[in-house]
Amino acid sequence: MTTHVVSHHISTEAQPRMAFERLAGFCGLAAAAANLVYAIAFIVLHDPLLSGLALLLGNLLATAVLCGLYMRVRAVEGGFAVWALLLGTAGALGGTIHGGYDLANALHPPTALAAVADLPSAIDPRGLLTFGVAGIGLLVFAALIGRSGSFPRGLATLGYVLAALLIVLYLGRLIVLDATSLLILGPALLSGFIVSPLWNAWVGIVLWRGELRADA
Repeated sequence: MTTHVVSHHISTEAQPRMAFERLAGFCGLAAAAANLVYAIAFIVLHDPLLSGLALLLGNLLATAVLCGLYMRVRAVEGGFAVWALLLGTAGALGGTIHGGYDLANALHPPTALAAVADLPSAIDPRGLLTFGVAGIGLLVFAALIGRSGSFPRGLATLGYVLAALLIVLYLGRLIVLDATSLLILGPALLSGFIVSPLWNAWVGIVLWRGELRADA
């Protein structure tokens, strides 16, 4: 009788977690689509309205994905998991604000916008949060994913690759600045069109399906 009660209690506790993981999984798939839209709008179409909207929505959706990842890896090393979540969330919110700023300017362009277009954002200078901090957070998450056993093995490798691209992209924007430089254009194309959408989609599918749950 006691065993049945304990089992029922654990099952009841697991239900909200599984429900959130499904939500995080859906958000991962939606974020992957937003990543692609942003890359196309920013790099190909040069559409500030669409790219700003996609950047805002993609990063906002990513906050749920980060929480889903945290719930999976916190048992590996709680301190590092919290750090990864904080860094990743800071990066995602920085990207959300950056997208909101671009969207606001696209809808109602300030008269002096052309004169200050090259000035760094006071909140996210040269992508410090969107690329730099987010990349470090992803680096920690990738390490925890590799040790957790609750994700496919290749996902950690993909996380390392995306983290490296984001960090290089931030350093390129900070040091080189010229958007046509291969140091910026290469990582931007790889991360925007391939690695970032693939990462979010893969994490989303794993969370949605509840695959390889180590503590199930």
